[in-house]
Amino acid sequence: MTIDEFNLFCKALPHTTYVVQWGNSDVWKIGGKVFAIGSIGKDGPPAFTFKTSEQNYYFLEEKPGYRPAPYLASRGMKWIQQYNCESDEDEALEYYLSASYKLVSLGLTKKMQKAFGLNQPQ
Repeated sequence: MTIDEFNLFCKALPHTTYVVQWGNSDVWKIGGKVFAIGSIGKDGPPAFTFKTSEQNYYFLEEKPGYRPAPYLASRGMKWIQQYNCESDEDEALEYYLSASYKLVSLGLTKKMQKAFGLNQPQ
């Protein structure tokens, strides 16, 4: 996935906001909380960072092309960074970005979730 494809995907998720932070990283938020970070690595390929469930964290940290997210994981947070992956990983990345969005949205206040129409009982 390119950084442009990453940004288009994140932009399509409801109620997201975009800022450039932390050394020119593309940062995506829901309700003011970060769910995805895209950046261009020192060697050129993009890297994508996202929040995961505990189960996915332990699965992905061992998978080639993935690693615990610098800074975030070292502070005990379950964030993973995908780097140096082939395009056949794009579908998996979209899944993990969507899951990160959902995880972060569940941490919003009930009032904000309701205002956004997220995580509401059917």
